[in-house]
Amino acid sequence: MNSTGEFELSLLSQTPALPVELPPLPTHPQVKVLTTEDEVRNATAIVAASAQRLMSIYTPNLEPELYDQTPFLDIIKRFVLSRSFAKVRVLLGDGTKLRRDAHRFVAMSRRLTSYIDIRLLGADMPRPCPAYLIADDRAIIYRATSAQWDGIADLNNPAVARMHLADFDAQWVAHTPEHLFRVAQHR
Repeated sequence: MNSTGEFELSLLSQTPALPVELPPLPTHPQVKVLTTEDEVRNATAIVAASAQRLMSIYTPNLEPELYDQTPFLDIIKRFVLSRSFAKVRVLLGDGTKLRRDAHRFVAMSRRLTSYIDIRLLGADMPRPCPAYLIADDRAIIYRATSAQWDGIADLNNPAVARMHLADFDAQWVAHTPEHLFRVAQHR
């Protein structure tokens, strides 16, 4: 090496390294993969409990294994009674069985009509039917087909939650409220 190259190398080795400002690494969503009924039931309760303003439920038949369970019903009751602006919206595929059977969520919706609204999709429900619950526009539990327990849950994934919420909102606007769910049980 010539003397100029050696001089430059000696300068570089004597110069303290400047701190490099790197952008923060993006945080990846904490997606939990679900495969069993118990995992889905627990994740449903966790996602529902995270809601602050709005819960949107898309279900073929208001699955009793999930939505007719005391822990879930307690979460719904606390959610709507502790916030005057809280809302639970349900898009339901088939409500005929619910009209005959005693489903505690439906009974609660009859008592809390200002907070819980159920609309029927009927023949418009896609086959196979997905099932999901979205809390506000952040948290989601999603199953591609309601006939299986396989799915995902994420408490902080606004992009995915908003994507499914947009689909939910479009279906919500397209279907009128189901007044048969509002009829008082005392008749």
